[in-house]
Amino acid sequence: MSQALHPMLNVAIKAARTAGTIINRASLDLDVLKVSTKSANDFVTEVDQRAEEAIIETLLAAYPGHGILAEESGRTHGAKNSEYVWIIDPLDGTTNFIHGFPVYAVSIALAYRDQVQQAVVYDPTRNDLFYASKGRGAFLNDKRLRVSKRTRLSDSLVGTGFPFRKGDNFQRYIKMFSEVMQSCAGVRRPGAAALDLCYVAAGYYDAFFETGLNPWDIAAASLIITEAGGLIGNFTGEADFMYQREVVAGNPKIYAQMVSILAPFTRVIKDAPSAGTPASAEVAPTAEEAFIAAATAATAAPADAPKRKAVRIRKADLDNKA
Repeated sequence: MSQALHPMLNVAIKAARTAGTIINRASLDLDVLKVSTKSANDFVTEVDQRAEEAIIETLLAAYPGHGILAEESGRTHGAKNSEYVWIIDPLDGTTNFIHGFPVYAVSIALAYRDQVQQAVVYDPTRNDLFYASKGRGAFLNDKRLRVSKRTRLSDSLVGTGFPFRKGDNFQRYIKMFSEVMQSCAGVRRPGAAALDLCYVAAGYYDAFFETGLNPWDIAAASLIITEAGGLIGNFTGEADFMYQREVVAGNPKIYAQMVSILAPFTRVIKDAPSAGTPASAEVAPTAEEAFIAAATAATAAPADAPKRKAVRIRKADLDNKA
């Protein structure tokens, strides 16, 4: 790499390449891979776990006072109250990986006070390294990235991801898919959101949308997109997408057209104070706290437990986060 990189970005790149080496070695003998099921159609392998451990070890060796939010181990490692938090997906596209389909990636982001500052998405099968530092542009290897220049959705190629978890609203997605498919030139679904979003930054896609994603799926790529001149948000076009489990991204012109299609399907709604409850008495959780609490409850709840209503986060809560 010819340009001087931020020290924290250099450490993230080192961690991503270390994980990529583990993944590439394992890909040579998938028959002996141990695969577990977290939930229906949601898999984890020993490779996910080893790659995550290697990433965390590398990051904390350099920055022991930083926090960690990782797909497999959550908040177990790192400082719990640090303003710096590494958001890690050691193997985005696990289902592809275990089938030998070569579309998956390592995703590492560093957030400072909930704003992503450094980002790396590494595709080990192609040795493609997408990276960005806030305010310094986005790159693929040594090439500066810019989003596409298309202005009409009818000419655009759009990426997406299908719902696959139990409880996902598949019928809602089919309606969205139908609307988008009839409005664009083509739709693609490779199966690794971190790479899909980077493809928007590179101009391969003109837009991307998906529901059900977690912060570790999108954190790194979100910075890469904005540094490449693109936009990313929830289905109503607001910037509070990280913990809302819906995301749309694209070049500015196509993004606006996608939002107009997807806005009616949004799950992000405004909370109103309960009747008789003063607004001042409410203590709303941060978006991250709400996400982690919901995820923990879903994991701990018995199979026959009644379904809990989805947590809704008000935009004001996100604006007021420390």
